[in-house]
Amino acid sequence: MKKEEILTKAIQLVNEKREGTHGNAFKNHSQIADLWSVFLDDKLKPMKEITPGDVAVMMCLLKISRSTMGNFNIDDFVDGAAYMAIAG
Repeated sequence: MKKEEILTKAIQLVNEKREGTHGNAFKNHSQIADLWSVFLDDKLKPMKEITPGDVAVMMCLLKISRSTMGNFNIDDFVDGAAYMAIAG
């Protein structure tokens, strides 16, 4: 898949109605932020609360990590681009 195709697919993912499957993206990232804040509280003190934007960036990092393991999966790159778009 070419870089233009990856970005086009990421645009489709960000813009399509996925709330039925995944819920509202902002609310979902807010909930993840709350859960990660609790989980990371003792590990990263003193630290401010994790924001939904932080979650999107961290999810991109998760996709970057996944891209280094196992077999090549184009979804890691498409999803990573989509998460950065959400963060932006």
